[in-house]
Amino acid sequence: MDLNKAQIIGRLTRDPEVRTTPNGASVASFGVATNFTWTNQQGQKQEQVEFHNVVAWRKLAEIIGQYLKKGAKVYIEGRLQTRTWEGNDGQKRNRTEIVADNMIMLDSKGSGGATVPPTESKPTNNEEPTIQVEDSDIPF
Repeated sequence: MDLNKAQIIGRLTRDPEVRTTPNGASVASFGVATNFTWTNQQGQKQEQVEFHNVVAWRKLAEIIGQYLKKGAKVYIEGRLQTRTWEGNDGQKRNRTEIVADNMIMLDSKGSGGATVPPTESKPTNNEEPTIQVEDSDIPF
């Protein structure tokens, strides 16, 4: 059995860029920063920031483009994928990214977080992803 699963909680480093492919599918690209904090042997607090490239497809991409902005706190679940291409200079390039299947907006209501009811969309791997928000974010 194989497993390719990525789960991150962090903040968007830029507004999502939403495009449409020639066959009509929406795709959103954005970055998420995560922090790792620890105390070293001298008792000093240390912090390391990781930057993750994220891609979402179809309805999930449209919702991300509509509701997420730079600085938004988000939970992303998906799989890792590495793309390879040749640059204009003839050099081979690689980019590892998270292909998102699920997204949960974590900002609380009133702190700039968007509200949207749960929705579903189909990713390329034919699984059913969900978009979720905290219960306190759904307006009643």
